[in-house]
Amino acid sequence: MRTFSYEILDNQGRISVGQLKAGDLNRAITHLKDMGYFIIDIREKRTTIASLSFFKKEKKVTLGEISLFSRQLASMLQAGIPLTQCLFALEDQTVNLRFKKVVEAVAINVEAGMSFGEALEEQSKIFPSLFTGMVKAGELGGTLDTSLVHLSEQLQKDKTLRDNIRSATFYPSMIGGFAFLMIIAMLVFIVPVFVKMFPPGTELPLPTKMVLAASNSLRGSWYFWILIAGGLFGGIKYLSASVAGTLWLDKLKFRLPVFGSLLQKASTARFTRTLATLLNGGIPILQALDVSGKATGNQLIVNALAAAKEKIEEGAGLAEPLKESNLFPPMVVQMVAVGEQSGTLSEMLNKVSEFFEEEVTIITKGLSAMLEPMLMVGIGLVVGLMVISLYLPIFNAVVQSGI
Repeated sequence: MRTFSYEILDNQGRISVGQLKAGDLNRAITHLKDMGYFIIDIREKRTTIASLSFFKKEKKVTLGEISLFSRQLASMLQAGIPLTQCLFALEDQTVNLRFKKVVEAVAINVEAGMSFGEALEEQSKIFPSLFTGMVKAGELGGTLDTSLVHLSEQLQKDKTLRDNIRSATFYPSMIGGFAFLMIIAMLVFIVPVFVKMFPPGTELPLPTKMVLAASNSLRGSWYFWILIAGGLFGGIKYLSASVAGTLWLDKLKFRLPVFGSLLQKASTARFTRTLATLLNGGIPILQALDVSGKATGNQLIVNALAAAKEKIEEGAGLAEPLKESNLFPPMVVQMVAVGEQSGTLSEMLNKVSEFFEEEVTIITKGLSAMLEPMLMVGIGLVVGLMVISLYLPIFNAVVQSGI
């Protein structure tokens, strides 16, 4: 498909510009004439060297990019620009090559007669089910622009939440990885140098023997340790790919000291925020529970909400099955119960999400301040113990010689 830029005059005498995809110039002209437009100018958009995919590297599409796309599209629709023209305009200004191709594919499908929601479903790897569901509801209710604004706000808050969690886990991961590499380097390169300094016949203390055994194992059987590391990595990948393994890993995450509480609060915030957004968008609660459960990324919550759906279908409310799951704090259950009784469930869910999002922010800031000195002390102790264990034989030899 080739891209053509056009300038047209519509039936009301208004001049519009835009772009469309077509096999050749004649097809582009025919398409515009069939829509009742008078063509002022049309020409093929030339591909420059800088725009060739060879010179660009595709990267992951982020929540921030999808949020920006949603807000820009809402603004253009509110200005009265047709959806297809909006999509081609956004495709033209998108920098991320992968997202650019996705938006182009969506625009082409919409231009071919597919609904916007159906076109988004074709790109489910990029657009989450939350996005698709809200767009479909907006199309049916004639409030697509409003739905896109709500989506943009939801995605931006979700991005902020994830960034807070990432900031809390990044520093410990980085320091832990650095400490691990430093210890490996000491065992492989420094310990053998110290061994040559030990006086002949010196009896080695137990700590020194342990350090030497670790060093000899790493240097002499390095392939064995690589196999173990590969096996652990492969085992975790296998577990995360299976339903039972995912469930076990998600249980483990919630039981982690310090971080377990953080992850649970973050999942609760994401669930309540997503459910409130979907309910405000007119999505039925059963469908909203499906989407909001998947948005948490935790199989425990997905299973709990599946059980809640069954009870709701039997006539029960949402608060009771949430309480029985033991996954949600009492505050969530109480606020949901009040919201159901007063008919303000989405408002209550928004308040709950705001509370837990603030909790996550406070916890992450506290973790960063607390973990920094703890990690430094821990690394210092490990390295110090290794150094002392290497010097012990030398000290013992000095003492035995009476120097």
